[in-house]
Amino acid sequence: MLRDRLAQFRYALMIPVLFMLALQITACGDKEPEQRKAFITFLQTTILPGGERLPTLSEDQKKQFGTYVADYQILLMFTQQYTQAVNASLLPVLDQVNQIRVPQDYLTHRVDLQQSAGALNLLEPQIERLKKQADDARAALKQPDDLKAVYEQAYTKLVIQPAQQVTPVVTSAATLSETLIQVGNFLNMQGTQVTYGPTSVAFPTRLQATQYNELMAGLQNQHQQLIQAQTVAGAALR
Repeated sequence: MLRDRLAQFRYALMIPVLFMLALQITACGDKEPEQRKAFITFLQTTILPGGERLPTLSEDQKKQFGTYVADYQILLMFTQQYTQAVNASLLPVLDQVNQIRVPQDYLTHRVDLQQSAGALNLLEPQIERLKKQADDARAALKQPDDLKAVYEQAYTKLVIQPAQQVTPVVTSAATLSETLIQVGNFLNMQGTQVTYGPTSVAFPTRLQATQYNELMAGLQNQHQQLIQAQTVAGAALR
């Protein structure tokens, strides 16, 4: 009899315990709307109006956003890797181009420019790879419609637009640097036959002058195209 009564008591005890567990699980699940709201507010007030350099989340923010921290990491990781790639490959070429101010600079900067141009050729496929990684990660997200709409704006601003806008700059910079190297190599081949002035060079033959002028004509047009591409890209050149 005592054993039966104890069995009944244990069975009766299981009911409120299970009920309490159900309440606890439900309460935890209720945090999602709160977390989503906090993340949406963060995107709207900090990310969309801000610049392209994203802040690292604080521990408090990570708690507020819950599982949506992973959604933010997609944006943050692309931005960081994109910035690193541009700084390492594109900016050195632009710096070299900006240092060429007098004719003799074509000669003195050609070796450094050649080295920088080699790294630049790898930038476009690198950015394509980074964007594909971000696209694949984003496609795997399961976001409610209200978050999805805001997140799409942030993704367009921080991933799609920079990847699109930097491509013409890379192309223009690669073309210009190739011509600059050609000019430097041409001047190097002439050796001591070239006389350098502050804004011009002199050659002993008409053929040499004609070849140089042809190179320079293409150079001026390419430089203008690079300036236009940089203007359009704007903040994409972080």
